[in-house]
Amino acid sequence: MKALLKKIIVSTLLAFTVSAASFAQQITKFAVVDTARVYQAYFRNSAPVRNYESKKEEFQAEINKLVAELQDLHDKKLEYQKNGNDSAALRVEAQITQKTDYLTEYTSAKNVELESLKKSLQNNDAFYKKLNDTLSRIAETGGYSMILSLQQDNAILWYSSSVDITDEVISQLGL
Repeated sequence: MKALLKKIIVSTLLAFTVSAASFAQQITKFAVVDTARVYQAYFRNSAPVRNYESKKEEFQAEINKLVAELQDLHDKKLEYQKNGNDSAALRVEAQITQKTDYLTEYTSAKNVELESLKKSLQNNDAFYKKLNDTLSRIAETGGYSMILSLQQDNAILWYSSSVDITDEVISQLGL
């Protein structure tokens, strides 16, 4: 009876171990990459990125200047209204409208220009070939069957930070 009980226990443990091992083989190993961070690290010191950042700063400085001018005009208008000088207040109101329209057009045009520069940076085929080669090498050596990008919001519902290989990708890109 004891021998039979031992055989049943051993058989059960063996079956459990085999099923656990088979279940473990079915688990997919995946990783996530913050491709925006990789992209930023890769292009950080490139001339096109410096040009983009320079233009962005230049445009923002001009926008800040125009906003300050608008604020000054607004203050002037309030002062004229306070002193009862309605005709001067109306002239300033016309200037405010004109400058506001200009600021809106300027901002829109410069945003289109910056977006165009950004897209040309993002469509760098040499970078994407190197990134894909790096991801393939990391996936093969790390045993990953899937690597997901964090930039695709609807592709990841939850992930553990332990599967984020962004730093390894940046490191292997030599950055």
